[in-house]
Amino acid sequence: MQMNIHYLMHRADLLERRLCIYMNYISRPLLVRNFFRLVSRLGDGVFWYALILLLPYLNHDQGFYQAGHIILTAILALLLYKSLKNRMVRERPFINCEIIQQAAPVLDYYSFPSGHTLHAFLFSIMLSYYLPQITVLAWIFTGLVALSRVVLGLHYPTDVFAGALLGSTLSLLSLILLA
Repeated sequence: MQMNIHYLMHRADLLERRLCIYMNYISRPLLVRNFFRLVSRLGDGVFWYALILLLPYLNHDQGFYQAGHIILTAILALLLYKSLKNRMVRERPFINCEIIQQAAPVLDYYSFPSGHTLHAFLFSIMLSYYLPQITVLAWIFTGLVALSRVVLGLHYPTDVFAGALLGSTLSLLSLILLA
């Protein structure tokens, strides 16, 4: 039984590596690479902070509370993310596979979970709750951020999935408790 699990895990790793290679190949044309670099860079926080700054303007007094709520949840997510990164120590795809090109700079050495994706899901859920008029824009951008992390050779799909799951869970719990 244990041998079967190891075999299945090995096969899953090979499949994920192939998917990373294929998706990274998409970023070879300069136009595509630059587009996903821009998306990834905006996903560092610029896009989200701009939307959070709209909350007091659009939602008046409540907007200050809402912005603070989102920021506090994001700080909690950052602490959890940093703790997981340092414990999971999964090297990035471009380190483990020489075919995969690093198409954007990284902030740290390890890939699990994807912090960009974690925060993109967190911000999209919370902003969709507080600013429903930007829901479509937020989710399109979130999808592009998640995709960019694999296309740029910085994360495995499971890193992105874990980030999405963590960001979603934290934001939903925070909304249930504090909204």
